[in-house]
Order: sequence, then structure tokens, then C-alpha cells
Amino acid sequence: MKRFLRVMMCVAVVLTAIACSTKTDISVMSYNVRVDVSADGEYRWPNRKHASLNLIRTEKPTIFGVQEALPWQYQYLVDSLSAEYGSYGVGREDGMERGEYMAIFYRKDQVELLDCGTFWLSETPEVPSRGWDAMCRRTCTWAKLKMKENGKTFVYFNTHLDHAGAEARRQSLLMIAERIKEYAAADEPVFLTADFNSTVDQPIYEPIKALLVDSRMAAPETDHRATLNCWQADQKERADWVIDHIFVRGVEPASFKMLDGDYGAPFISDHYPVLLRAKF
Repeated sequence: MKRFLRVMMCVAVVLTAIACSTKTDISVMSYNVRVDVSADGEYRWPNRKHASLNLIRTEKPTIFGVQEALPWQYQYLVDSLSAEYGSYGVGREDGMERGEYMAIFYRKDQVELLDCGTFWLSETPEVPSRGWDAMCRRTCTWAKLKMKENGKTFVYFNTHLDHAGAEARRQSLLMIAERIKEYAAADEPVFLTADFNSTVDQPIYEPIKALLVDSRMAAPETDHRATLNCWQADQKERADWVIDHIFVRGVEPASFKMLDGDYGAPFISDHYPVLLRAKF
């Protein structure tokens, strides 16, 4: 009997070790690429698009969401990354190819796309529309994906909250919280990335925080540097410019980092990307 118990204890230890060793790594990035406008002069997209590719190929995120990508910016990323990444996104003005994309990219060798869609942050979310006091039409892109290594499914949301409308930001987060409950099973991992145009200490985040955790706060290795830069390199300690966030559920955050490395241009955008590394 004692020998049997010893054997069973050894089996339990081995199974635990196997379970721990088979945790799957995942990295998630949020990146506001900044629209291509002539007013940006030397910082226009043609002068920094190569650096965006360097960023992605250096950091190799498993999945990432972009904000503010105009059709030709989105298409450049799609064409340049087609060997490594699949993608989904639509233009916010017509649900097809007009306006900014809040697109999702995923590594094809690691992740399988199962389902995807877009809804508008407005009172009529299923049609192109502007909501509440927002200055612009705003969308949220979502995707249900599966890790090829272990078959684990998760749901990813990527969005961009309005920069002008406080009520729009509040209502948008309420809507996204409801869509999380609708699209993701209660025990299913969830990621939410965005340029939220606000800091996470505001009450508008309560519906999201009831479902997800702020990975910047949860990761044992983290930073709290500003993500907005406005083409200024000396503003990284501004707490009011920490406006790009990654919320999660069902994973173990390992590290969170604002990415301000040299990717081949003085600035890759007027925002610094943020990157979460985590484990299922």
C-alpha cells in the first residue's frame, strides 16, 4: 500500500511538471500607427512605415491590434507581413474600405482565426455610425482565435475610443463590456487592446475592470511610462499621457512594456506601442 502511494505521488509530481512545462507563451501588442497626414511633415507615414515593420519583426507579437490605420497604411502592413501574419479589419466610415481601420493581426504559424467581426461604438452598433458626443465614428474589432499548439481558444477585442467625447468613452466601454460577455465564454481568455484616450484611474473603466485586469498593473515586470509622445522624446514620465492599455482575463501576465526602441526612425508614431507577454 505504501509503495502504491509513493508511486501515485510520483505520478502526480510528473503530471504537475508536465502541465507547468506546457504553458503556452503569447505576446500581445497595441499600436496606434498614427494616420498619414501632410501636417506631420517629416513624421509622415512614408518616412516611418519601414520602422513599423522593423518593430513588428523585432518584437514578433503573437497578435496585435492597430489603430488609426488608413486604407493604404493597413494595406502596406497586410502586403508586407503576409508571409507571417493574417489579418482582419474594416474601414470605420463604411464598414468596408473607407476611413481608419482598427485591425487585428495574428501569426499564422501559431494562431488560427475562427470568427471575427466589427461593431460601431454608437446607439446603432451594427451599422456605420457615430455615437453619443463623439467627434468621429468609432469601431471595435473582435476575433475569436485558437492557439495551434494547445487548441486553447480566446477572444481578442481592439478599439480606439473617441478623443473628444467623454460620454462616448463611457458608453463605449459599457458596450464593449457587454460584447465581451456575449462573445466570450465565462472561462475563456480575453484580450482588449486600444488607444483609450484616457488613463485607467477614471470611473468609466469600472465595467471593464469587473471582467478583466489591467495587465500593466498585473505583470510582475512592468512600467508606467507615457504612451502618447506627440513627437516629443522627453515626455515619457507624464502620467496623463499613459493612454494605451491592454486588459486581459484568463492568462498570467509576465511582462508589460512601452516600446520606445530604435526601429529605424526617430518616431514610429505619435504613440509608443505597448507589449504584453503572458502565459496560458
